[in-house]
Amino acid sequence: MKFSLKRNINCLSPKIHQWTFFQENNITLLDHPACSPDLNPVENIWGWMAREVYKSGHQFQTVDALCEAIFTTWSNIPTSLLETLASSMPKRIFEVINNNGGATHY
Repeated sequence: MKFSLKRNINCLSPKIHQWTFFQENNITLLDHPACSPDLNPVENIWGWMAREVYKSGHQFQTVDALCEAIFTTWSNIPTSLLETLASSMPKRIFEVINNNGGATHY
Protein backbone atom coordinates (compact mmCIF):
# COMPACT_ATOMS: atom_id res chain seq x y z
CA MET A 1 0.00 0.00 0.00
CA LYS A 2 1.36 3.44 -0.93
CA PHE A 3 0.79 6.64 1.03
CA SER A 4 1.24 10.22 -0.04
CA LEU A 5 0.60 13.50 1.73
CA LYS A 6 -2.22 15.38 0.09
CA ARG A 7 -2.35 19.08 -0.57
CA ASN A 8 -5.63 20.90 -0.13
CA ILE A 9 -7.57 19.23 -2.93
CA ASN A 10 -9.85 22.30 -3.27
CA CYS A 11 -6.85 24.28 -4.50
CA LEU A 12 -6.19 21.63 -7.11
CA SER A 13 -9.58 21.71 -8.82
CA PRO A 14 -7.97 22.53 -12.20
CA LYS A 15 -5.75 19.50 -11.62
CA ILE A 16 -8.50 17.16 -10.52
CA HIS A 17 -6.93 14.52 -12.77
CA GLN A 18 -4.34 14.08 -10.00
CA TRP A 19 -7.11 12.87 -7.71
CA THR A 20 -8.22 10.39 -10.35
CA PHE A 21 -4.61 9.21 -10.75
CA PHE A 22 -4.35 8.50 -7.02
CA GLN A 23 -7.61 6.54 -7.05
CA GLU A 24 -6.76 4.56 -10.17
CA ASN A 25 -3.36 3.60 -8.76
CA ASN A 26 -4.68 2.65 -5.32
CA ILE A 27 -2.69 5.38 -3.55
CA THR A 28 -4.13 6.29 -0.15
CA LEU A 29 -3.85 9.98 0.63
CA LEU A 30 -3.38 11.21 4.17
CA ASP A 31 -5.62 14.15 4.96
CA HIS A 32 -3.86 17.06 6.65
CA PRO A 33 -4.28 20.81 6.99
CA ALA A 34 -3.68 22.75 3.76
CA CYS A 35 -0.98 24.92 5.31
CA SER A 36 0.92 22.51 7.49
CA PRO A 37 4.61 23.42 7.73
CA ASP A 38 4.96 20.82 10.49
CA LEU A 39 4.39 18.15 7.84
CA ASN A 40 6.65 19.80 5.30
CA PRO A 41 10.30 19.01 6.09
CA VAL A 42 11.48 21.21 3.22
CA GLU A 43 10.79 24.14 5.57
CA ASN A 44 13.63 22.80 7.72
CA ILE A 45 15.86 22.59 4.65
CA TRP A 46 15.16 26.25 3.77
CA GLY A 47 16.09 27.24 7.32
CA TRP A 48 19.29 25.20 7.19
CA MET A 49 20.18 26.70 3.81
CA ALA A 50 19.61 30.27 5.02
CA ARG A 51 21.88 29.65 7.99
CA GLU A 52 24.56 28.15 5.73
CA VAL A 53 24.36 30.87 3.06
CA TYR A 54 24.57 33.69 5.61
CA LYS A 55 26.98 31.90 7.95
CA SER A 56 29.11 34.30 9.98
CA GLY A 57 27.02 37.26 8.82
CA HIS A 58 28.14 36.89 5.19
CA GLN A 59 26.70 39.56 2.90
CA PHE A 60 26.67 39.37 -0.90
CA GLN A 61 27.62 42.20 -3.21
CA THR A 62 25.72 40.92 -6.23
CA VAL A 63 22.65 38.84 -6.96
CA ASP A 64 24.87 36.49 -8.96
CA ALA A 65 27.09 35.88 -5.93
CA LEU A 66 24.03 35.17 -3.77
CA CYS A 67 22.61 32.79 -6.40
CA GLU A 68 25.92 30.96 -6.62
CA ALA A 69 26.02 30.55 -2.83
CA ILE A 70 22.44 29.26 -2.82
CA PHE A 71 23.11 26.73 -5.59
CA THR A 72 26.33 25.58 -3.93
CA THR A 73 24.58 25.17 -0.60
CA TRP A 74 21.69 23.27 -2.24
CA SER A 75 24.20 20.92 -3.89
CA ASN A 76 25.84 20.24 -0.54
CA ILE A 77 22.84 19.42 1.63
CA PRO A 78 24.09 16.63 3.89
CA THR A 79 22.49 13.27 3.28
CA SER A 80 22.26 12.90 7.05
CA LEU A 81 19.98 15.97 7.22
CA LEU A 82 17.67 14.51 4.59
CA GLU A 83 17.62 11.15 6.36
CA THR A 84 16.87 12.79 9.71
CA LEU A 85 14.00 14.79 8.24
CA ALA A 86 12.56 11.77 6.45
CA SER A 87 12.75 9.63 9.58
CA SER A 88 10.98 12.36 11.59
CA MET A 89 7.79 12.09 9.51
CA PRO A 90 6.02 9.47 11.66
CA LYS A 91 6.60 11.62 14.77
CA ARG A 92 5.45 14.75 12.91
CA ILE A 93 2.25 13.04 11.77
CA PHE A 94 1.61 11.70 15.28
CA GLU A 95 2.02 15.17 16.83
CA VAL A 96 -0.22 16.86 14.27
CA ILE A 97 -2.92 14.25 14.90
CA ASN A 98 -2.55 14.61 18.69
CA ASN A 99 -2.82 18.40 18.34
CA ASN A 100 -5.93 18.11 16.14
CA GLY A 101 -4.09 19.71 13.23
CA GLY A 102 -2.54 22.41 15.40
CA ALA A 103 1.09 23.46 15.61
CA THR A 104 3.77 21.11 16.89
CA HIS A 105 7.33 21.69 18.04
CA TYR A 106 8.59 21.05 14.51
